[in-house]
Amino acid sequence: MNTYGSLFKVTLYGESHQKAIGVVIDGVPPGIKIDESIIQADLLKRKAGAVGTTTRIEEDAYEITSGLFNQHTTGSPIHIMIENKDVRSKDYSALKKHPRPGHADYVAHVKYQGYNDYRGGGRFSGRLTAALVCAGAIAKQILPFKITHELIQVGTLTNLEKLDEYLEKIAEEGDSIGGIIQLKTSPLPMGLGEPFFQKLDAEVAKILFSIPAVKGVDIGTGFSGITLKGSEFNDPILDASGKTKSNHSGGVSGGLSNGNPLKIRVMVKPTSSIKKAQETYHKEENQTKTLEIKGRHDVCIARRIGIVLENALALALVDLYLLNQTYKTFSKE
Repeated sequence: MNTYGSLFKVTLYGESHQKAIGVVIDGVPPGIKIDESIIQADLLKRKAGAVGTTTRIEEDAYEITSGLFNQHTTGSPIHIMIENKDVRSKDYSALKKHPRPGHADYVAHVKYQGYNDYRGGGRFSGRLTAALVCAGAIAKQILPFKITHELIQVGTLTNLEKLDEYLEKIAEEGDSIGGIIQLKTSPLPMGLGEPFFQKLDAEVAKILFSIPAVKGVDIGTGFSGITLKGSEFNDPILDASGKTKSNHSGGVSGGLSNGNPLKIRVMVKPTSSIKKAQETYHKEENQTKTLEIKGRHDVCIARRIGIVLENALALALVDLYLLNQTYKTFSKE
């Protein structure tokens, strides 16, 4: 549904062209000092403006209406709201009859019997990830380890010094392109994860696949490990901290963190909304017709989705971290 987490619960609300989007965070321990400059810096990383990003420029001025007092969490739910201001709903009027291929327009119309807000993708828009960035920025201030992200490939391009030139060419073609983002953490405390159905890698995959445009999640050596034998893939343990000779498993053993850094690669698909004409189904005329999409869209959403993935990962990790802390409240004495 619209809520994620067991102890650290995040409820996401809003749609792309409604008055506001936002998030309610429940289960935040009291007394956590919150540095709002971290929230602002993370929102800035998501912001459009670079070559290949949308010309829709939202202020992303957030408002925290509850859960904080004197810069510290109070223990009550934290509510964060972000207004939508730079909207052009008229750009989407034709899509009610002529849904975009690759987007949720048609399936959402069927599922919600035509009552869904289709403007800007509505509930399925990447716009909602701004609220997730805010929630993840708070989660990172609870965690005792660091998370980073890095764009490592866009389409066929691995030399990202040429990224602007590459994306300008894709834009001239009226097309879009995907990319790969690498996520890393500093060494995790051992034991994060709740088998059977809340294993660390299972929760990581779940939260990352919840982000619009994500089509692949690769942990550790991942799919390229298909060429390795067990003797090559196994990670020999070197000491009591859990440090291993290699990290093919990406920091996860049996669904639990093993004391090593978590390593993940995420494949983000090309943006569905492109300027190039496409032949696709027209509902009213019950036949395929040429669709030319209007509006403002990213040529490469991978360019600014990294912070979204980083902060979404933080949401999964903080929930498992708090769950793991409960084991320490009991003893045999």
